[in-house]
Amino acid sequence: MGDKSQNCRACLPQRPSALSKPSHIAPRLRVIEGAAGAASELRREEAGQGPVAVLGRAPGPKPISEQRAAWSDAHSPSPPDAGPSVAARQHEARSHRSSLLAELADGELVALAVQGDLRACEHLYRRHAPFALNLAAHIAGSTQDVEDVVHDSFLKAFDGLRELRTPQAFRSWLGSIVVHGMRSRLRRAKLLRLFGLGQASDPVDLESIASPEAPPAARAELAQVYALLRTLPTDERIAWTLRFVEGHDLADAAKLCECSLATVKRRIRRAQQFLEAHFVGSGPSRGSESDDARGESPSAELPRESQP
Repeated sequence: MGDKSQNCRACLPQRPSALSKPSHIAPRLRVIEGAAGAASELRREEAGQGPVAVLGRAPGPKPISEQRAAWSDAHSPSPPDAGPSVAARQHEARSHRSSLLAELADGELVALAVQGDLRACEHLYRRHAPFALNLAAHIAGSTQDVEDVVHDSFLKAFDGLRELRTPQAFRSWLGSIVVHGMRSRLRRAKLLRLFGLGQASDPVDLESIASPEAPPAARAELAQVYALLRTLPTDERIAWTLRFVEGHDLADAAKLCECSLATVKRRIRRAQQFLEAHFVGSGPSRGSESDDARGESPSAELPRESQP
């Protein structure tokens, strides 16, 4: 029986051993071994044991964990907006504070400006710059060089805020500084012209001082009035302009001129008498009974000031 079994085994083809692989099978086995090694490596990576270095083998595809991470990053939704940036929040805060400052009265803004708040100074400037420019232009009869006077006036006002006893009266106080600056400018220009060192007087800028709705006749009369005002002493010219061009009452005109009520009345009366004596109008004379009866004012009539 044993001999028969041995003979049967001898008839079967012998199984090649691992040490004697046929040459035509070796390449195929190497491919299978490489695939098995890669699979084993992937299993170890998924188990958290880290990659296994395989010597003598070209790098294969990226591990599955890295592929999953890349796919997740590519398809995951973008993170939610973290809100406005720091610069945007700062701008919003400044805008909110600016709106709050705009609602404050002059006295409150002056109190903040005295403490060094530049925003309060800015709001005071924006609020009263048109008033200061119009005041200077009406006194000068033109807008030339008045911006320099207004700029210097604001600088003086901000430098002397601590000396302002009534903070809520900032507007009238600023106006007096503008009037003082214009008085100095007009006197200096007149003195230079007297000695032949200055230029001729600036032409009257009706576009800056006359109303756009004023008819041509009224604009011509206004130009004549300003031409006569330039021949007057500076103090009388300013007092009359404040009273009849700016429309201030006598008390306010006295404060702006920094003089007594009696003094400003006297200056206005002298200027009025000069203008009445030299003004050439096309309408009937002032005080005509026919005009008074009709309740009309002559087109060339100058405003009158009551005697003190």
